[in-house]
Amino acid sequence: MKKALLVSCSEQNAASLSELLESEGYSQVCVSDNAEESRRIAAENEFDLICINAPLAEENGIELSKHFAKTTRSSVVIIVPQKNADFVNDALTKHGVLVIAKPIKKHLFHHYLQFTECFRMRMLRVVEENKKLKHMVEDMKVINRAKFLLISCLNMSEEQAHRYLEKQAMDLRTSRLQIAKQVIKTYEN
Repeated sequence: MKKALLVSCSEQNAASLSELLESEGYSQVCVSDNAEESRRIAAENEFDLICINAPLAEENGIELSKHFAKTTRSSVVIIVPQKNADFVNDALTKHGVLVIAKPIKKHLFHHYLQFTECFRMRMLRVVEENKKLKHMVEDMKVINRAKFLLISCLNMSEEQAHRYLEKQAMDLRTSRLQIAKQVIKTYEN
């Protein structure tokens, strides 16, 4: 179930864009008519797509797009008048915001949304990989701390400490991390 946040100060454009998003598979389309409310909504919910129909009543939408690109994992799209498209594109491309010029052609809009979905999926995979790597680094810190304690408290060499953790993990059929935590608990007290 794909969710979208649509920010548009025009009710008529909001209705048309909501219909278009629903036809693209966004079963939940939340509509906001101003930047402040949309910031609050995005902070409280996670969306697959945030679509800004610029300009808004209180701003041109560029700062709002940057905000969403920086603070959410959503794909961010801004729809701007044709005359401003190049300027807005230059300002927002480096922030990862896709700029679409008005008037919108339905078949192009479909391709734009497919592109944003592909980009979002890749980004989410990178975020997940980053989490795994951070977890591995934290585990290695614990294991290295345990090795240091074995070296300093039991006068083991680094190889002996490494082998001790591995052998204990194999013998007890548990992870090196669990053995390392036990060593730390034993020798740091």
